[in-house]
Amino acid sequence: MESVIIDRPKHVSHGTGALITIISVFFFWGFVASSNDILIPVFKQAISLSQTQSQMISFAFYVAYTIGSLIYLLLSRIAGSDLLEKLGYRNGLAIGLVISALGTLLFIPAANSASFPLLISGLFIVGLGFSLQQTAANTIMIVLGDPAKASQRLSLAGGINNIGTTIGPVVVAIAIFGLHHDTTTALNLQSVKIPYLILGAAFIAAAVAFKFSSIPDHLQTDTDPSHELHTGVAIERGPLSYPQLSLGMIAIFLYVGVEVSTASNLPEYLKQHSGIDSSQVAPYVSLFWASLMIGRWTSAAGALNIGSTMKSVLNIALPFAAFGIFLLINMVRSVDLSIFYPYLGMIPLLIGVDFLSKGLPARQLMYYSIAGILSLLIGMSTSGIVSAYAFIGVGLFCSTLWPCIFTMAIHGLGKNANKGASYLIMMIMGGGIVSLLQGFLSDDRLLGIKHSYWVGVFCFLYLFYYAWRMRKINFSSIA
Repeated sequence: MESVIIDRPKHVSHGTGALITIISVFFFWGFVASSNDILIPVFKQAISLSQTQSQMISFAFYVAYTIGSLIYLLLSRIAGSDLLEKLGYRNGLAIGLVISALGTLLFIPAANSASFPLLISGLFIVGLGFSLQQTAANTIMIVLGDPAKASQRLSLAGGINNIGTTIGPVVVAIAIFGLHHDTTTALNLQSVKIPYLILGAAFIAAAVAFKFSSIPDHLQTDTDPSHELHTGVAIERGPLSYPQLSLGMIAIFLYVGVEVSTASNLPEYLKQHSGIDSSQVAPYVSLFWASLMIGRWTSAAGALNIGSTMKSVLNIALPFAAFGIFLLINMVRSVDLSIFYPYLGMIPLLIGVDFLSKGLPARQLMYYSIAGILSLLIGMSTSGIVSAYAFIGVGLFCSTLWPCIFTMAIHGLGKNANKGASYLIMMIMGGGIVSLLQGFLSDDRLLGIKHSYWVGVFCFLYLFYYAWRMRKINFSSIA
């Protein structure tokens, strides 16, 4: 049988400075994404939206990734070459940040007039900018060092992302409700604009920093026979002809879907089943996103150039340190943190699953998907704080799925890597569509909010299937 010899990007080494610079943008993505989960119940209460309507916040933000990716592919076709290779990665990141900054300006009229259309328009524009940033940043992170550690570098970047996701809900809640989260505090929608305008200024500052950074502007490709998928001669292939990418697109859609829908429907679940008001929900949302930080910090030690003993120590110490950051951040609002101490019992379970995966993306995706299914089933079959912790624990098992899927999906695509990355970024729309679906099914006449989490179970089942399929393809560095 004839084979395909794949062009693939050469891995490059530009030192820790380039790595730190590119990782910084991951913080912004996290801050905005998790802040949406506070805006959902707040605008729902202020404007009397249904649960399905409130999920339009997630829908508008995440569908922007799809529109942005389609624009990227169209402009690449018009230009006759890959847009990022033509613009340069530094320029691409800077342009994406400026677009997102423009979106934050709409929060001024949106907050002043309590306008839902203006709010989701602003989030849509922010998401458009993020689409270009994600296409560039994820590809660079994969080639910025040893290919075998690509998923672990993305886990490291994801850990920084989740500092943003942990801080975001707390900052926005403080802006709206003040430092003290009692239920008598009146909604102050005008204060919503303050953190987002500061964020917009940070986008502009970051754009200037990227413009003059040491991040590589162009990526070279080479031909490596070790990445043959069959046997024979080299031929030209389109990116969608690779099963790892075509199946990976569905995987990204459902992974982002289960992650975002679990979090965005969490405030309504806590309100209905735990009597927790919108003004009190921020610590729980923060813990969900902190759970992703805990999981990513657990895996991030593998990306560090240190001895095996120190890696083992960090694998245990870092997740507890991440939980400590969650506590410190929420201490600002005088939250009773003792209620969250039992959640520490989830961390050894995560460490055990991570140890069994041995840092291999396909195996990690498989084991984490099983753990995610179990967590959702426990959440739906129990009540009280146990149920809440089980749903929040889904964040632990979503933590490293993005780097696992992304690394496998563009592995071996060579010069098609940017197109492949753009296709994957396009599928981030799953965060909006799956959230909307779960919001619809949460109606008491259908499944109800608690059993609407069956949507997440079916998402994880496909992710398990994708991991199983990828184990059948002989990728030496990821199988």
